[in-house]
Amino acid sequence: MLLARALRGAAAAAAALRPPRRPLSSSSSLRAAAPPLARSLWHLGGGGWRTALLRPRRGSAGGVSCGCGGLHTEGDKAFAQFLTDEIKEEKKIQKHKSLPKVSGGWELEVHGTEAKLVRKIAGEKITVTFNINNSIPPSVDEETQEEQKPDEQEPDLTSTPNFVVEVIKDDTKQTLVLDCHYPEDEVGHEGEEESDIFTIREVSFQPTGESEWKDTNYTLNTDSLDWALYDHLMDFLADRGVDNTFADELIELSTALEHQEYIKFLEDLKSFVKCQ
Repeated sequence: MLLARALRGAAAAAAALRPPRRPLSSSSSLRAAAPPLARSLWHLGGGGWRTALLRPRRGSAGGVSCGCGGLHTEGDKAFAQFLTDEIKEEKKIQKHKSLPKVSGGWELEVHGTEAKLVRKIAGEKITVTFNINNSIPPSVDEETQEEQKPDEQEPDLTSTPNFVVEVIKDDTKQTLVLDCHYPEDEVGHEGEEESDIFTIREVSFQPTGESEWKDTNYTLNTDSLDWALYDHLMDFLADRGVDNTFADELIELSTALEHQEYIKFLEDLKSFVKCQ
């Protein structure tokens, strides 16, 4: 219910920190030049090959319109064929044909790019809400990208969205809201000493049933919080099923949803270009 306000600042920061949307992966005309699965965020290489593909050829014949009233050019035809190949490649590497479930009795609701997990236990309702937009962080820097050999497989794209936990008790008029996120330096460090892979960024009380965040309510920022209090908050979440296991499964779910929505976007783009 309170996802929009809690993610507003995070989305703006993500837009500034994260690179542009990933380039499309492979087409019949580019497979020799690009890595096999070049859908990553980091193989832009200045965007040269992608830009060249989409740039209309100078001196090409003018477009024609069909019964739909839209303009159709040779560039549109090439673009549509490229998208056809791209969709085929993305479906080939898609790990989940249906969204994976989260263990612990969580029920999933999906509305486009927004997902909500709901769990009810002992007079409490716990909801976890996240949005997959802008949820894929960079995993390599420019120097690492330049050093990567052409035949080396790219790292898998992983969606690590900010998420909002709401805890509602049956007999109260207030909802405890915890804004959480995945620190980049904590994700994907398997085999190391176990630590929390997500952190709590802000905590506040909001009126139960209200869809708008009240800025007049006090919001606790955890940056300067006493560690003992912070640990109790993390234990509070773990007792309600929001722990490292949950956070790992949420990443898997979010990654599957992001890939699903990406393929749908490509299909919609293809239909738009072809004027279907």
